[in-house]
Amino acid sequence: MENSQRKSRSAGIIGESNRDRGGVLKVEVGDSIPSWTMDRVTPERMKTVAAILRDPTPIHWDRDVTRAIGFDGRLLNQSPINLGYVINMLITWAGPECVRRIRTEFPLPVLDGDCVTAGGVVKAIETQEGVDVAECEVWLDRDDGTRTVQARAWVAIAKEGVTG
Repeated sequence: MENSQRKSRSAGIIGESNRDRGGVLKVEVGDSIPSWTMDRVTPERMKTVAAILRDPTPIHWDRDVTRAIGFDGRLLNQSPINLGYVINMLITWAGPECVRRIRTEFPLPVLDGDCVTAGGVVKAIETQEGVDVAECEVWLDRDDGTRTVQARAWVAIAKEGVTG
């Protein structure tokens, strides 16, 4: 884990604040999902991901381009990375195989230097094929409260203890 990244505000056990003594995640409608923060989005990471994805879009690596389109020379983070921060929050909360489905919108970009925090709330719980699945409203916000990702996620709730 990089220095510029923190897990949820709980200690080392995944979803520790919502688990019983046996490590089983206890979830109710209205529960908040423990937040997950990326302290600083770095341009180096954006450039690396652009290279890996063979993404030639200059808004991820060329400050002159972002200056010309009104972002004061700040680079725009790739949307899949922003979604990854939300997924990190869900996995930290409910385990590595929890995400069943996610429907996402990206209303505004994340810029280099931003601190972003993923959050969420359980909106409904239903049993699908013998597995409890929580439907969650999830998001990624900048420190100033600007919402950069808004999504609906369906998360499987493990019947057994999960530790991280």
